[in-house]
Amino acid sequence: MVNQNLTATEIGFTHEDFAALLDKYDYHFSPGDIVPGTVFSIEPRGALIDIGAKTAAYIPIQEMSINRVDSPEEVLQSNETREFFILTDENEDGQLTLSIRRIEYMRAWERVRQLQAEDATVRSGVFATNRGGALVRIEGLRGFIPGSHISTRKPKEELVGEELPLKFLEVDEERNRLVLSHRRALVERKMNRLEVGEVVIGTVRGIKPYGAFIDIGGVSGLLHISEISHEHIDTPHSVFNVNDEVKVMIIDLDAERGRISLSTKQLEPEPGDMIKNRDLVYDKAEEMAAKYREQLLAKQQGITATTAAAAEADAIAEEDIPSAMEEIEEDIPAATETEENISTEENISAVASEEIPAATETEENISAVASEEVPAATETEEEIPVAIEE
Repeated sequence: MVNQNLTATEIGFTHEDFAALLDKYDYHFSPGDIVPGTVFSIEPRGALIDIGAKTAAYIPIQEMSINRVDSPEEVLQSNETREFFILTDENEDGQLTLSIRRIEYMRAWERVRQLQAEDATVRSGVFATNRGGALVRIEGLRGFIPGSHISTRKPKEELVGEELPLKFLEVDEERNRLVLSHRRALVERKMNRLEVGEVVIGTVRGIKPYGAFIDIGGVSGLLHISEISHEHIDTPHSVFNVNDEVKVMIIDLDAERGRISLSTKQLEPEPGDMIKNRDLVYDKAEEMAAKYREQLLAKQQGITATTAAAAEADAIAEEDIPSAMEEIEEDIPAATETEENISTEENISAVASEEIPAATETEENISAVASEEVPAATETEEEIPVAIEE
């Protein structure tokens, strides 16, 4: 029979020893860690989570989801096991604060970056508007559509609840900026059905000093002042009025920037007909467009033929050039003999580099012209809300 009256000395293992053993194998948690945990108590404004620490960790309701949560039961269930993000160090009671929202936040940005890299078109409903544009949610993140990138005749306020196709303009997790374009998505979809050299009918929706904006099937194209006629025009207002129906030809499709360039100049049978006899231009539009396409094709074929001939000439020349080491090996001077020449070459290179203007000078000029039509995402920086509410 076993003696049940054994002393602590006879057992050789006390409560203090057991506590020390627990301390020895206790896990160390740090903010930023992602750990598994089990829900064992749901409270009105949060939940207690067992993550293997001495004290149960706590997750407040505002950290349970990237979206608004009114009740913890919307997200968590008792005895459920899932991943949690450690948000803060232990408080004075030894309790850690957890978050699910931060995990969803990181994964949402990862997904959005992937969608941008794929140049994907996404769809989302407008849930609010402000002075600068409209607000949508993409993968749970709050995104902003600048007013200049909303292509619809409806007032912005009437867009709430409407689902729009969208393209990404800016994805910046560090600055919490997610900017999208409705116009780019529409233009891309429209571009898939349009061709350079095609004649289309549109409506003048706006006139600027530099040209007229033409609505063609729900997307806007620019008829630049230089493409209205072969004759000089002081202002597009002298030729068009808002709501005029016009026949134009597509001369460029820029899917990446979401722009359609138009022309009536290329449709003129005689220079100046757009000013003197617009009806004649419209009657002859298809005929003139066919000639334009023939010229464009001939030009492309000429460039291709020239490129092929140049490549063939280079190949022949390479065959005739003997190896430099075979022919002039004995004539190569020692390195010390060419030091002065090398120094001179360096000076020439230095002077040349000073005369080459930086690329950014040209880019700034281009940006200045383009900004009147399509403002850059950063122009609306003060208007753009952060992608996620803290």
